[in-house]
Amino acid sequence: MSDIDWAAPWLADWRGVGESIARQVAAGVPQPEALNAAGRAPVRFVPQADLPEGQAYEDFIFAMGQVPTREGLHDFFNALCWMHFPLAKKRLNQLQAREIARAGVGQVRGPVRDAATVFDENALLIQPSDALWAALTEHRWLDAFGGLRSEWAHTRLWAFGHAALEKAVQPYKSITVHLWRVPQDVAQPDLDAWLARDLTPEKLAHKPFSPLPLLGVPGWWHANEDLTFYADASVFRPRRAPRLPEKPYASPEIMPTA
Repeated sequence: MSDIDWAAPWLADWRGVGESIARQVAAGVPQPEALNAAGRAPVRFVPQADLPEGQAYEDFIFAMGQVPTREGLHDFFNALCWMHFPLAKKRLNQLQAREIARAGVGQVRGPVRDAATVFDENALLIQPSDALWAALTEHRWLDAFGGLRSEWAHTRLWAFGHAALEKAVQPYKSITVHLWRVPQDVAQPDLDAWLARDLTPEKLAHKPFSPLPLLGVPGWWHANEDLTFYADASVFRPRRAPRLPEKPYASPEIMPTA
């Protein structure tokens, strides 16, 4: 916990609640106990050992209203997300539990459960203009961070994914989050309720995410003040061209006869 830089811009919305809890955990208070003492989540946090062997994690949360919690940053940030987005987190859990009830756990999650997991672990909410959203989704990085750079000063961002936040404790250039667009007319106090409604199985199944290297956000990392920062194609990758379906006779073995 002592490694967390609470001045990091991606933690701006989380610091007021998270910093004091982190101090308690660093002082030796068991993590579930410190999290529950905050009294800000619609669930209780319990030791990981409380999860019965063989029961799915998401199914246990849905059935018991309790979140098995390990010591460490990953589950710490997950708990903070429950505090900041209680309605959206409950919605994700409901979707996960419904999919488990329908299809079982299995080795393959299925499109809805897979997308819900990606969102839960890695989402960054963004409220951009149409022009900025187009540049980001089309991977026109120099447009997004160069030509449209001034727009970032009034583009609202909210961290959500707890795995991404865990990685960002030790920042590195290739940390990539999955953007989820928030409409311009959604106000901050309404964000959680809007998000809970927006997280539908149909929308998740289509995976409407767009990747963003986290440290590319203007003002979030000093090195990106030099626009050559975005020239690293191993991180700021061009958009892949869609694959066209191959005609059956594209293979020479099945070419039509003359």
